[in-house]
This record gives sequence, structure tokens and C-alpha cells, in this order.
Amino acid sequence: MRKSDREQAPFIAEWAATEAPKASPMMAQYHAIKAEHPDALLFYRMGDFYELFFADAEVAAKTLGIVLTKRGQHEGADIPMCGVPVTRSDDYLHRLIAAGHRVAICEQTEDPAEAKKRGGKSVVARAVVRLVTPGTLTEETLLEPARANWLLALARTRGDAAKGEVGAFGLAAVDISTGAFEVCDMPGIALGGEIGRIDPREIVVPDALADSADVKRALAEVRVPVTRIGREPGSAERRLMDYFGLATLEGLGGLSQAEIAAAATAVFYLERTQCGARPKLDPPLSTRRARTMEIDAATRANLELTRTLAGRAEGSLLATIDRCATPAGSRKLAAQLAAPLTDPAAIEARLASVAAFVGARELRADVRAILKGAPDLSRAVSRLALERASPRDLAAVGAALAAAHEVARRLADDAFPSGPLPAPLAEARAAATAVDPKLGALIAATLADELPLSRRDGGFVRAGRDPALDEMRALRDESRQVIAALQQKYCDLASTKRLKVKHNNMLGYFVEVPATLGESFTKPPLDATFVHRQTMVDAMRFSTAELGVLEAKIAQAAEDALARELALFDEIAAAVLKEAEAIAATAEALAKIDVAAALAEIAAERDWVRPVIEASGAFVIEGGRHPVVEAALKASGEPFVANDCDLSASIAGGRIAVVTGPNMAGKSTYLRQNALIAVLAQAGSFVPATSARIGVVDRLFSRVGAADDLARGRSTFMVEMVETAAILNRATPASLVILDEIGRGTATFDGLSIAWAVMEHLHEKNRARAIFATHFHELTQLSRKLDRLVNLTTRVADWHGDVVFLHEVVPGAADRSYGIQVAKLAGLPAAVVRRARTLLAELEAADRGLPGGRLLAELPLFAVAPREAIASEPEAKDELREALAAIDVDALSPREALEALYRLKSLGEA
Repeated sequence: MRKSDREQAPFIAEWAATEAPKASPMMAQYHAIKAEHPDALLFYRMGDFYELFFADAEVAAKTLGIVLTKRGQHEGADIPMCGVPVTRSDDYLHRLIAAGHRVAICEQTEDPAEAKKRGGKSVVARAVVRLVTPGTLTEETLLEPARANWLLALARTRGDAAKGEVGAFGLAAVDISTGAFEVCDMPGIALGGEIGRIDPREIVVPDALADSADVKRALAEVRVPVTRIGREPGSAERRLMDYFGLATLEGLGGLSQAEIAAAATAVFYLERTQCGARPKLDPPLSTRRARTMEIDAATRANLELTRTLAGRAEGSLLATIDRCATPAGSRKLAAQLAAPLTDPAAIEARLASVAAFVGARELRADVRAILKGAPDLSRAVSRLALERASPRDLAAVGAALAAAHEVARRLADDAFPSGPLPAPLAEARAAATAVDPKLGALIAATLADELPLSRRDGGFVRAGRDPALDEMRALRDESRQVIAALQQKYCDLASTKRLKVKHNNMLGYFVEVPATLGESFTKPPLDATFVHRQTMVDAMRFSTAELGVLEAKIAQAAEDALARELALFDEIAAAVLKEAEAIAATAEALAKIDVAAALAEIAAERDWVRPVIEASGAFVIEGGRHPVVEAALKASGEPFVANDCDLSASIAGGRIAVVTGPNMAGKSTYLRQNALIAVLAQAGSFVPATSARIGVVDRLFSRVGAADDLARGRSTFMVEMVETAAILNRATPASLVILDEIGRGTATFDGLSIAWAVMEHLHEKNRARAIFATHFHELTQLSRKLDRLVNLTTRVADWHGDVVFLHEVVPGAADRSYGIQVAKLAGLPAAVVRRARTLLAELEAADRGLPGGRLLAELPLFAVAPREAIASEPEAKDELREALAAIDVDALSPREALEALYRLKSLGEA
């Protein structure tokens, strides 16, 4: 709940209790319902529209760009109002949710005709049937197909100090669009990294926990809507047992108290938002963090694993390598990238599946073609469980099951030229056929080829499927022929061709004749058949007993036909939900097969290799490439310069590579590409390299670039130091650390001292494998002191005063940073570039003459140049422009023009 909503809630409740009785019945009902949901925009159903009033209307009109109108008055002021059509509500909901709002859907819960029976002023009964929040979406139009829609709930248990127990945080991640349910526990220091891994759409935090320092720090690292809730009533264990129908929680695998508390918080929030509907959830699965590579939030952001620093998916590692044919496969791939494995055997199993598909190009193409036709099975089943499904969701289940059986058929034991079917694919094949094929056949036999968006529209059952339904439809659909026959009968009876049988919503079916003939219909013998109903200016209308009977039959037939279709829908939906567990296994199997085939596709397309994964300290990359940068260069037709990296650990610890060289020469790319190669390898993917041998990385740390965090009162340097502190406090000998420009955000000697100390600490204390990029060339001297430190540099060439970046990383140390040349390339004024060169020459000369104890600040050359000198300094002479201006183009002969062109060319090259 937003703070403003919490402050507003008591006033809304007070108004509902004191003022609502004075309002109209409808507005009294509105305010009573609004008082129960003060933190949400109330979609109040009125006929074919959802209406919003008062402040809700003003917020919605501004957010959606729709017209704000007025209706009636309250306390002498007009009531603001706006509305959206029910048929297009999903579009508006999507925009409101994206803007960070919650929406309460208030539906009419009785027929308006029933309300009229209670009196003319009776209001149709209404109730909120659902709270729509970012983490509880199920509609296909509201969800991102390739992204999981996690709702994350936090909880905390306090340890018993007397017993030496330490409290822990519990996290429960639920995706009700697929039924996935994961839990874990951890210390507060790791909270931010785990939230970053899950990447939730909404976070639920109990009020008692929201002000915790650990929670505040973790939530500040992510930009996700946070919903605060009160303390959940009752026992956490009892809530979970009731939800899953269990007598004990022991069968869930020994969940910790923190995990149980978080899971119960998630279930409590779902029960509250779904208003009685119960999502079909998998039992909570504990994901022990020791099985996956630990990556903190800052590292995830720096490496742009799933989103760029600007928050876009395009340009991220995931977007670059995602070749999945299905949305479920894309979600599975994102999960693997977010949590790379640390078990070599499990990693090798994934790599074996990818390798099998790499060597079977035709089979891979066939399987991917089948998968492209497979709808999102798990999300369709979830909507069925919540009774929000359409006939298209049933059709999706049938099509996906058919695709699963076809994929399983293609993955025969001898399907791969490279050898027998790898174990993971064999398991996936078995799971893909876990559902009885009769279910898919039943769905296909029942549903028509063209399906409506809503089951309430009817017409989705195939003709011939149900004889009783066909009879009802015949009566309904053949009414035109019956009406035409009656019209001819009445024309013959009245001896006129000017009689018409018509229909409207007020009178139903009626006979209409011109006013000049109408009087004869009120007299014998016609008055025995026709009953006068309405007189118009130029016509008279009558009813007949036959029309009344026929109308009742047609209306009843249409109603009965729809009821029969809905019954058939419910019958098949029940059959699907009965197989929900097997269907979930099938959906998971298809996703795994899709990921393996997709990773094989990009490996074959980009010439990636299978990495060797070991339980050692090895880290040897030959011909490594940055996957994202290489893809961008390939699109522009430019080659990527590959580079080697060897950080292999000895008994004493891993190597530290100090990389020096100018900006734009490729240092940051080199750092990131090696980290990304480790992520890809342990996620089970081939990697962009000639060869790769990697000892399992338990924790990955990256401090590459920084920016001010003004919202939290942190400068660039403070952000840099916070991230560096996290690395030094948590890195282990099995970790991989990449650091870029530590210490550049403060004074030169301060920064150099910090960078020096950090490097020594990494070498002596953490003993992790690390790459350290820096412009402090003094740090290269540490290789004489620290035996596992090696110097690398990026090669450049100085061509006539201009720097040429070769993007090669080779052993050695840079002799200078080429900063002025880079500044020149950036377009700095020529006067500034010349002044910088002068200062650099003086500084280097002074530095060579100093014993080393004098501060740079004491050097005269660091005094600011006089303003008059800067203003009076002449601009550089531009000989090319002067020569061009001196040419009289009209007076040149062809030979003279050619000679002039050669002179200009020589000046340009100089």
C-alpha cells in the first residue's frame, strides 16, 4: 500500500460509515466497497463499462489519457468520473499496472432483473472479485511472454541467542501464471543478490519487516513495486497445510522456519488478492543457494545479464542469445542465466544436451519448428484453474500436448548422430508424454476451428460433437426461416405484401404494417390473430401468439445452447486440471528441450565451443569473445578481436591480471567477456571462445563503472566503495572478481592507495581469480611483490599523433594512457588539447626529477592557467582551410585543378 493510500484509508472508512448513508444507494454502495480497498483503483462495473469516481477517476484519466467527466454532486461539488469498456479493459489494466497502480475489479454479482424485484431504487449487488497487482497477473494480454511474473514475499525468523541461533530471512517466489513456487532462506547480507536473481514484478513485505535495515538496503537496489501488508493471522504451517491439503509439511522436503514463514506470507497475499479463487500452485520447492553461482545485484546490473543499465531488454546478454522457440523456453533460459550451476556434473548434463543438438542440424530444425507451434501450456492451465480461461486456452492445451508427443516421437533413442540420447533429453522425452494423448484428442474433437475470445460468447464447440447442442443451435439459427414463413402466412391472411415481421429489444418480435392498413388489423377477422402493441406516426405494430411462443423458444434455445457449451467447457477443463501435475511436467520438459535446442542453434551460428568444467581453480580461455559486442559488430560487418585469459589458481590462490591501457582500447570489454563466459558455461551453454577450461566459480563479483545514487545520498565514489567492500568481504578462492578503475573517483593519491590496498587484499586474503583494469600504472610494479599478479595491456598504435586501438590484450604494461589522444577523438577544442599536452609534458618532466615524496598539488604546473591566457591563446592554424580558400575555382584549368587537388590531399594527410 502506498503511503498516501494508508493515510487516506481512515478517512474513506469514516466517510463510508457516516456520509455514505446520506448519498444515493449506488454511491453508498460504491463508497462502502472503496473503503475496503483504499489502496487500489476501483473498477466499478456498470453495464458494459467499468466506472471510476472521485480521486480514482482523476488518477486513471491522467494515466490512461481518457476523458474525465462528471456525474451528480457530492457536498455541492461535481463528482469526477471516467470509464473504460469491459471488452477493452485488459488494455487499460496493462497501462495502469505498468504505471505502478493496483486495481480492484468490482463486478455485478446478480442479474439486474433480480434487483428490480426488490424495488425501483434497489441497487444491483456488487463485490470485488479480484485485486489486480503486478505480481498476480494471469491474462495473456497483461503478461510478458518471455518473462516469469514472480511475486516475491519476504519474512524473517529471529534466532535464539541463548542457543547460538542466528535469525534468517525467508523468500518465497510465486508465479501464479505458471504455478511455480520457490522458497529459500539466507542472511540479510545476501538479500539483494537473491532478489536480483528472482527479478520479481512485485514484492510483499510485512509491516514489521519493512523498516529493517537489511530489507531497506536490498529493496533500494531494485526498482520494483513494494506492497506492505499487516501481520498474517494464524499459523504459517497451518495456512500452508490448508492450502495444499496436507496433514504435515514434512513431505515438502524439510523447509526451514524462514521458508515456511515466507511461503505462508505469499499464500496469504494471494488469497487476499484473488478473493476466493485459488491459484493452482506447485508445492513450494526449496532452492538451496549453494547449488548456484552467487551473483549480487550490482554485478547483475554491471554485466547486463537480463537488462541493460538503461533498463531495456534489448542489448542484454539474454536478449542476445535467446533463440528459444517458445515463451516458456525463454523463461527457462532466463532462469538458467540468472542462477548458473555450481555442480560440475549437473552442468555437464546440460552441456551434453546442447552438444547433441549441435551435431544434429536437421533434427534440431525439425524440433524447433514443432516447438514454435506449441502454445504456452503452463499459463493456459493456470487460467483454467482460476476460471479465467477462454476456449483459446483449452485449444492451447490441446495444441501443446500434441506438440509434446510429436517432439517426443522425434527424440528417438537413435535420433542423434553423435550417440545415444543424453540423459536429460531422455528424461524430458518421458515427461513430454506423461499426459494421456486421449486428452488432447478430446480437446481437438470438441473445439471448433474458429474460437471466440470469451466462452460467454459461445460458438466454440464443434458441430456434430453433441447432438443435443446441435438441436438447440438449429432452432436458434433457423429462426430466420421460421420467421420468413410466418411473415408469408400473415401476408396471405391479411391479403397484403406490406406486412413485415421485425424485432427490437423492447417489444421482441412484432408485426409492422403501414398506418393506412393498421386499423383493419384491429377489427374482425384479423383482430383474432393480431394484438395491437404500438402506434407509430407512419406504422402500427402488433404481436401474435405464435410470435410469442417462437420468441420464447428462440431465446430459450440460445440460452440452452450456451449453457450446454459452457457445461462441455467445464467438463474438459476438469479433465485438464485432473492431469495438472502431469501437464506441468510436460510443460517443463518442453521448456528444457527448447533451451537445449536454442543454445545449440546459437552455438552453431556463432561458432561457440563446449567448455570444460572442473572442480578446480582453472580459468583458461583461448580466443574469448564478448557475446553481445560480437553480435553488434557482426551486424555492422566488423570483426571482433578475440583475446586469451588465464587466471588459473595455484595452491596459494588464483591469478590477478592487472590490465592497463587507454580508454576505448577494450579493457572493460575484456573484463566483462570473461565474466560472461563463466556465466554462460555454468548455465549450461557453449561459450564464445576457441577453447575454455573453467574451474567452478562459486561467486561472481563485478565492479565496472559507477554512477551517483542521489536517492540514497551516495556519490559515485561512495557507490564504488560500497561495491568494493562487498567484494572484499565475501569473495572466496573459488570466486571470480572483475574490477574496473578502482579509486578513480577521488584524489589521485587516495585512489592509488585504495587500489593498491585492494589488490593486496585480493592477493593475500581472498585469493580469488581476478582481473583488475586500471589507469594507475604504478600498480603494475606490484608484480615484483605479489607472485600471482600478472600484467596485461591493450595494444595501441600511435599514427601521426592519432591513437589506433588494436583491441588486443597482451602481456606487459602500458607506458601511457593516451588520454589526450582520446580526448582529441572526442572533439575537445584544439586549444584545450594543446594546453593538456603542455601540462602533461611539464608533469612528466617534473615527475622524473622528483624523489617521490612531493605532492602533486605542490607542483606549480597544477595552478590554474590565467583566464587571460586561455582567452588570448590563438586558434591553431588550419593550413588545409587556408589553401582551399586561396583557390580561384573559376580560373583553374583542368591540369591546375588536378595539381590543386593533390596539394590539398597532401595537406590533409599531414
